[in-house]
Amino acid sequence: MRTPNTEAAFRGKSLSSRPSKNKMIKKRKRSLWPDLKRDRYLYLLALPGILFFIIFKYIPITNLIIAFQDYSPYLGVWGSEWVGFEHFTRFFSNPDFWILMRNTLGISVMNLVFFFPAPIILALMMNEVRNQVMKRMVQSLIYIPHFLSWVLIYGLTYLMFSQSEGLFNKLLAALDKDTIDILSNPNYFWGLLTAQSIWKEVGWGTIIFLATIAGVDPQQYEAAVMDGAGRFRRMWHITLPAMRNVIIILFILRLGTIMDTGFEQVYLMMNAAVTQVAEVFDTYVYRVGIRQGEFSYSTAIGLFKSVIGVVLVVAANKVAKRFGDESLY
Repeated sequence: MRTPNTEAAFRGKSLSSRPSKNKMIKKRKRSLWPDLKRDRYLYLLALPGILFFIIFKYIPITNLIIAFQDYSPYLGVWGSEWVGFEHFTRFFSNPDFWILMRNTLGISVMNLVFFFPAPIILALMMNEVRNQVMKRMVQSLIYIPHFLSWVLIYGLTYLMFSQSEGLFNKLLAALDKDTIDILSNPNYFWGLLTAQSIWKEVGWGTIIFLATIAGVDPQQYEAAVMDGAGRFRRMWHITLPAMRNVIIILFILRLGTIMDTGFEQVYLMMNAAVTQVAEVFDTYVYRVGIRQGEFSYSTAIGLFKSVIGVVLVVAANKVAKRFGDESLY
């Protein structure tokens, strides 16, 4: 039986034996180096990617100040004359602004409507394939176009749809039909770009969705089968809800790049006959900023694109939060 003195001594001992808050924080800080040492190979593996973002993404941010200057390479960033919003005023009052906005948003909206759902639909279809050998063969085949450059994609497109040399028009000629000038027709340009993007990237885009589907508990499908649910019902009530959070996050990220239509693809497919529907912000920046040397003006355009992307991401993230779905932050 404890006496009052032993009880007090016991309490004092127990309280004194507890680590203080400062000691816990100090211990937590000290544990960082052992973690780095233990996982050094993982951090070393991530080092090239970290350096890439630091060199090509974060360091250039410091030079965005030239969008508000009359930048001269001879005077440098800090020696050039400050002009404020002069380049932005010039850009917004330029008649080409609305043409660039229309073309950029038109191509991006077509990609959102047709290209964005394509990997989701393909992943759902691939999930229903029960023959594993056939499934892996199809996956390998649809991944290959991702590794082809846009130069090769343009070459294949030319061989398929050129009015004089294209296979498609040769088939029409063999059937005594009139040939169609697809590559030089403005009405087909946006659709052709979207079809190229789908063919090149749809297979690669299924990877993240197939990985999400693989995490679904098989017992849910077994229970649905016992309840008499068919494949479409299982897909609608089990597979798609499991993919919803990933779809929302990828959609929010896609909205952040809505002003980026892909310079290389558009530039290669552009010709004099389709300039009115092909000129986008990326090609305009290259033509004006690089070829004509208007660095401040082109930087202002790039900054405008970035601001629009950030606004769309923040707005879409708030909407997702309001409806109780997954969000970026």
